[in-house]
Amino acid sequence: MKESAAAGKTDSITREELVKLLNEDLCREYQAIISYVVYSQALKGAEYMNIAGELVKHAGQELQHALTVSNLVDYMGGMPATTPTQVRTSPRAKDMLQFDLESEQETIRNYRERVRQCEQLGEFAAAEQIREILVDEQDHLVALATALGRDVPVIKSPRR
Repeated sequence: MKESAAAGKTDSITREELVKLLNEDLCREYQAIISYVVYSQALKGAEYMNIAGELVKHAGQELQHALTVSNLVDYMGGMPATTPTQVRTSPRAKDMLQFDLESEQETIRNYRERVRQCEQLGEFAAAEQIREILVDEQDHLVALATALGRDVPVIKSPRR
C-alpha cells in the first residue's frame, strides 16, 4: 500500500513526486538564507556575538544548498521553485534561535527521507549530494543547540 509522499513516507515514489518534494526543500533553503541573514544582524548582546558570526557562515552554506537542490530539480526535469517558506522573526534572540533549531530539525528529517527516495529511484549521485547537505545541516543544528544551552535534539525519522 502506497503512503503519502507529502507526509514524507513512501513505499514508492515517482520522479515527479521527488521533484515536488525537492522544490519544497528548496523553498525551505530560501527561508533559511533569509533567516540567517536577518538573525545574524538582529541578535544583540555579547552573549550572541559568536553565534551571530556563525549565522553569517550558515547563510552562505544555505545558498550553496539552494544551488545544489535547484540543480537537482532541473536535472530531474522540473522548474526550481522561487518562493521561500515563511520567515519567522521575534524581538527576542532566543526565539529566533529556537525558530532556526526547529527549521533545521525539519530540514534534516526531510533530507534523510530524500536520500532514501533518491536511492529508491536509482539516483545515487543525487543521494550523495543530499548527504553532503546533511553534514552542514547537522553542524547547524549543533551550533544552534549549543547557543541555546541545550543538548542536540535527536531527530527521529517518520514511521515507515
